[in-house]
Amino acid sequence: MAEKKRKEEIVIRVDDLKKSFGNHQVLKGVDFHVRKGDVTCIIGASGSGKTTLLRCLNLLETPTSGQIYFHEQPITKYKMNIEQFRSRMGMVFQSFNLFNNMSVLDNCMLGPIHVLKKNKEEAREEAEKYLEKVGMHPQINAMPHQLSGGQKQRVAIARALCMHPEVILFDEPTSALDPQMVGEVLAVMKEMAQEGITMVIVTHEMAFARDVSTKTIFMKDGSVVEQGSPERIFYNPTSPYTAEFLARFMAG
Repeated sequence: MAEKKRKEEIVIRVDDLKKSFGNHQVLKGVDFHVRKGDVTCIIGASGSGKTTLLRCLNLLETPTSGQIYFHEQPITKYKMNIEQFRSRMGMVFQSFNLFNNMSVLDNCMLGPIHVLKKNKEEAREEAEKYLEKVGMHPQINAMPHQLSGGQKQRVAIARALCMHPEVILFDEPTSALDPQMVGEVLAVMKEMAQEGITMVIVTHEMAFARDVSTKTIFMKDGSVVEQGSPERIFYNPTSPYTAEFLARFMAG
């Protein structure tokens, strides 16, 4: 019973979230929740608000109205240590965002030392463990400019894991990669999903969303058109917009 309750625990809840930039409303009242262990994939055409939604979740963008709850605590209403909060909700960006003047190892050690206050020995041990996990341990002394895009993204994932976040957000993690490098990053993410790591992923990789997600959310024009299991969204969508969006993928 305790195990069932743990799995049903809601980690993130988004309630009527709206975001405008000037007169342009990007998010138009978004509602959804993420349970512990969920792999939530957000799909939709470019410009549908997916990335803005993700950036609102860890306050890289401040919502115009509505609320985001993290373990049922509203995150936008009260003063909080943003750095500490983001250590619990990590983010992997499409452009990697590694520190170019630091080695692979130092990129992964920085957050644990400065935010989690770990000593260097402990931070190094953790960094090496996660770099091994993503297949990047042989390159621990390399600088980012010496790495391929796929290698940089795997380092970015290891860096996020070093913070032991409760949730990891991924913003189009494969969109900046050459096609041959996409598979190596998706393989790491599939392994994380199998281990029960809670993830929210904005992606254009439809096969990944269909096969790996526990929930798929389809967005259009700043709104959630529908959400549900990948089986239902991909094979029995209720909205003609979703069906139209997926038609080319399903035909392939």
